[in-house]
Order: sequence, then structure tokens, then C-alpha cells
Amino acid sequence: MATKRKTKARSNKANKGKLRIGDTWNAITIIALSQNNPLKAIAEFIENSIDAKAKNITIVRGKENGEPYIRITDDGEGVPNNNEGEPDFKYVATHICDSIKKQMKQQGDVQGLQGEFGIGLLSFWTVGEELHMTSTGTNGKAYQMRMVKGDPGYEVTERRTLFPVQETELLIKPLLPGVRNLSGEKIQWYLASELRDRIRDSGVSIKVTDRTSRKEFVVEPRVYTGTLIPLEALPTEEGDIYLELYLGAPDNNKISLCRNGTRVLPDITSLPHFQREPWNSGFIEGIVDAPMLNLTPGTRDGVIQDFSFELFHRTIRTAEAQLIERVGELREAEEQKTSKQVLKSVQKALKEALLALPQEEYDWFDIQKKAKGLASQPSASKSDQDDETPTDTTSTNSSTPRQKEFFEYEGALFSVTPSPATCVVEVNKAKNIRAVTRDKARRFVERDIRFHWKILEGNGSITNQNGEIISFTAGREPGLVRIEVTARQNNQACKSEALITVTDSIIPDLQKNETGNKGLPGYTFRSAPGELWRSQYDEEHNVIVINNGHRDFIYAARNNVRKLRYICRLFAKELVHKNFPGMPADQLLERMIELSLYTEDHLR
Repeated sequence: MATKRKTKARSNKANKGKLRIGDTWNAITIIALSQNNPLKAIAEFIENSIDAKAKNITIVRGKENGEPYIRITDDGEGVPNNNEGEPDFKYVATHICDSIKKQMKQQGDVQGLQGEFGIGLLSFWTVGEELHMTSTGTNGKAYQMRMVKGDPGYEVTERRTLFPVQETELLIKPLLPGVRNLSGEKIQWYLASELRDRIRDSGVSIKVTDRTSRKEFVVEPRVYTGTLIPLEALPTEEGDIYLELYLGAPDNNKISLCRNGTRVLPDITSLPHFQREPWNSGFIEGIVDAPMLNLTPGTRDGVIQDFSFELFHRTIRTAEAQLIERVGELREAEEQKTSKQVLKSVQKALKEALLALPQEEYDWFDIQKKAKGLASQPSASKSDQDDETPTDTTSTNSSTPRQKEFFEYEGALFSVTPSPATCVVEVNKAKNIRAVTRDKARRFVERDIRFHWKILEGNGSITNQNGEIISFTAGREPGLVRIEVTARQNNQACKSEALITVTDSIIPDLQKNETGNKGLPGYTFRSAPGELWRSQYDEEHNVIVINNGHRDFIYAARNNVRKLRYICRLFAKELVHKNFPGMPADQLLERMIELSLYTEDHLR
């Protein structure tokens, strides 16, 4: 029995031990190639300069003897010196994964340092082939360390210079093929976001000189737009969580996750814990800074989901209720704004369409009068047309004409449109048609315009064929008549056609609604997912009620243009239905196609 116990004890002892690196150089190679983003590597070099208390950093991208390079110089403290007063490059090269800065953090000697893994310098493997690092010792001499990608050795030499070198320099050359197109502007934008708070808190000045494109850039901390959400720091036993969040219009806004001022993730929703409201709403941008996070050593763009991360996640949930409330308020305001824009676009398109449609057939909503009034304001500004307000050319207390704004002056002739562009005329009856001329900005043009009308096809006659308004008299036989109008201004000429249907009988006047004309209706939403109706006209309030729970609306709402056209077609349906009471279904459908065609042509 005793022998078995001894054997078991020896067996247990033999199964215990400590992990060791079997191939040191292979481990160094894996670490050196673990950085997957050359911009991130450059950011780490800049952070080393900031940790060395540099106040001015210059990044130069250029070519030397045909080889592209990146040079980083700073006025910081440089590499710590050894006992002989020389930069201790030997320690830097032989103490990989043994960071001095981590030891200083543990001792509480320095605040705000970022390096803790001792592998930042090795990331030059993902940028270029060779690294040359120059620093000055206390004896005033400059020394340079040279490292080559894929080579386990390093070389330190004294660098001969004409003048004393005061700056620390990091030179990487030649650049890898995929890094050679890395422009100075891209470096600037990346550092402005990646090191936003580190740059702002340290006050360091960073300049990027791109000698290839002959441009210089100053790295300024990224400025967020929108309204700042007042949020207090969230205290934890491992440090305060800092939130700087801004509320703005939905435009693919993202919230960055940072640690001590350095960006870890450009989008916090890349973590499954934050794939929910309000983080993925698109209404909020800014940063969340959590000093307790532990990062993946190689790439430094990942978070270890340990106890510290759980503490961060649990604490930040306390701020979500306030953020969700603010997002809800902004979403409601955006929906109201969008609804107003949609209504304005639809109503304007309807007015334009009714300039081309017969007035006597579309008059229940009293919009032909307003459309005609709109066309009679040749010098009205674009904003005046949108608001249906005539331009007042005189003051109420003075006969002096009002000074026109620049944008109110009409431009050169661009288009001509007959109004109506299509109509029905009884045989031997007359119909007045007017030519509406506009410039490129759709302002009405009336100066120095010459007109000419002619019949291209069909029977009939024209009175005043060189005037702005003509009288067309139909012939004795039914048929289709095409009339062309040509408008000329100096050397500019525009043409358009009107289509007139001559018939031996006109549809009898249909009984109009007793409530009289009300003008264009507005619209509102009502959610009725289980019901089949798409829209209904509320006569009492003169609004079109749209079922935003209908599957067609849900489908249309996925695209803004499609949503606008869908609402426009619902307007056409309700307008035709109320404008032609008692008309057979097949004729109603014909009218709806007619109104939709002319309206959607002007939809913006």
C-alpha cells in the first residue's frame, strides 16, 4: 500500500511544471507579425513619443534613393541612458515583453503611460524592412540602433553628424509594398481619431509632411458634431468610466471604445454586448473611455472579456436609460421633420402636375387655382414658391420697389411647358392653352420671350399662334391633336408638346362634395398591422391617414425614395377617389394612372 502511495505521488509530481518558450525566435516572430494594421503600428510609435514627454512630433513620408520611407522625430526624453551615459539600446532589444513602463505603472511613478507589453517597437515588421532608431546620450553623441525584419540580430553604432542631434528619430525603410500608398492625409485622419484624447490631454503638436504629394497636415483631435449629452463619469473600483457622447441626425454615427485616451475599437457595437439600443441607434457618436480594460497584447484592438470587462459592462448599463430617452426624442423630431419634407415634396409635385392637367377635371381640392397662381409669379424666389406666398414688390408704407435678392432674378430660358399639357375638348369647342417658361432653377421666365405655336397632327385651328396664350378650336371630327410650342430667348430655343383629345361628348359634370373646396390635404400615420387598407381620407380634418403598419408601407420605408413615391401614390389614389365621385372603377384607375404619371415626374 505504501509503495502505491509513493508511486502515485511521484506520478503527480511529474505531471506538474511551468510553461516555457520552446523556440524564442519563433515566439518573437509571431509577436512581431501580430499587428494587422500598419496605421496602428504608426500610432504606437507616436504614443511612445508622447510617453517620452515629447511636445513636438513630425512624421515624414518620402523617398530616399528610390526607397519609400517613414521618419518620425520628436523632442522627447528619448531612450533611457545606461551607466556609461549612452542610450541603452541593448536593454530595448533584449527585453521584449518586459516593459519598463509597466513596472513604472505598478510603482505609481508615472501617470498616463500606455505601453505595457514591451512589443511596440517590433510592429515595424508590418510597416517596412528595416528600423533605424537614433537617440542622444548624456555625452552629446548620437547613437543608432538598426534592426532588420526577419533577422534576430541588432546593431548599435555611433552616428556621425555635423551638428548635435537633439531629437529622437525613428526611420523605417523601405516600406512594404502594401504600405507605400499610405498617404499623409490618411495618417492624419487616423491619428486624429486614434489618439484624440491623448493629443488633447498632452498638448503635443503633431505634423505630417508628405513629400510625395508635397502636402503638410496638422493632426488635430477629432471634433464631433451634434449636441453634447451631459453625462457624469461613472465611478468603479478600478477607475472612472468617461463618456463624451453627442446626439445628432442619423448618419451612420459610431461610438468609439477607448482606454486612457487611445482608441481600442472604432465601433463599440463590434462587441456583442453592445449590439442593442442606444449604442447601435445611429443617433449617437463620441467615445467611451474605460481605463480598466485589458487589451489583447498583439493587435491592441481587442478587449479581453475578463472580470474588468464585466465590471465595465455592468456599470455602463446605468447610463443607458438616459441615452435611450434622448434618442427617442430625437427620433421623434426626425420623423416629424421627414414627414414635413415628404408632404412638401408631394404637394409641390401635385401642383406642378396640375399645371399640365385639365383644370375643369381636377378642381375638388382647390389646387388648380393655387397652381395657376404659382405660375403667375414670374419673379418669385424659390422659397416663395415653396411657401405658396406671392412676392410683394412694394412696401405697405412706401411706393419704392423692394430690392430683389440675387437668387430672385430669373435666369436664361431653359424649358417651356404647355398648360394644360393634356386635356379633352368637345368637337367645335375652344380651349385656352398657356406656355409656361422656366430657367434651369425652375424660376419663371418672361423677359424677351418669343412664342410660336403650330399643329403637328390632327384637325383644329389656333388663334394668336405667336402669343403666350392661344385659343385652340377643335375640328368637327373626334381625334388626337398634337400641338407644338416653341419659345425663344436670344439664341436659346425650347420646344414642348400638348396632347388634346377631341371627342364628340364630354363626361357629364359629377356632383361635387357639399363641403366645398378645401385645398391640398396633409397626412398622418395610424398603425393598423392587421388591416388591409393602405390609406383613408379624413374629410373632417382634411388629412390622408396612412396605415404605417401595412406591409407595403414597411417595405417602402426601407428606402427614402421609395417611401416618398409610395406616399405620393396614396395621395393620387385619395385625390382621384374624392375628385371623381360616382365614376366607374375602371375610369377611376385610368385617372389615377394619369395623375400619378404627371406627379411623379416632378417628385423631388
